[in-house]
Amino acid sequence: MLVPLALVAFWPSPVDQPVQDHLAVFLFVIHALGIPGWVNYAFVEATANVLLFVPLGAVASLAFPRKRLWQLGAFGLVVSGCMELGQQLFLHDRFASPLDLVTNTAGCVIGALAARAGVLELKRRQAQRQMTLSLPKSNL
Repeated sequence: MLVPLALVAFWPSPVDQPVQDHLAVFLFVIHALGIPGWVNYAFVEATANVLLFVPLGAVASLAFPRKRLWQLGAFGLVVSGCMELGQQLFLHDRFASPLDLVTNTAGCVIGALAARAGVLELKRRQAQRQMTLSLPKSNL
């Protein structure tokens, strides 16, 4: 789980650099089609940072089901902080961003919430199935 995060975090150049031109064209096209202007590069980057950490939050929530949501969020913040610090110290083409800390942490919390909602739904369905199986069959 942490390997893909480390690859993205410590890639020597910004990971979106090879697709920046394509992204600019894509944004131009969707704006011409009527998508609002606030859907811009900053929005796409922030959304990508959120989505990058959703799996981490989901896995952390499943691995540590008794941890509170704020603890899982703090875990995401620490992982993100280590990544940002590493970029600041070791990668001259990359830069640390406080916004990345916020969006990564939000992604971790969203992933944890989604995993917990999924577990609750599975438990609800299992309980419903057990009730259905335990009901006496009527003779028609």
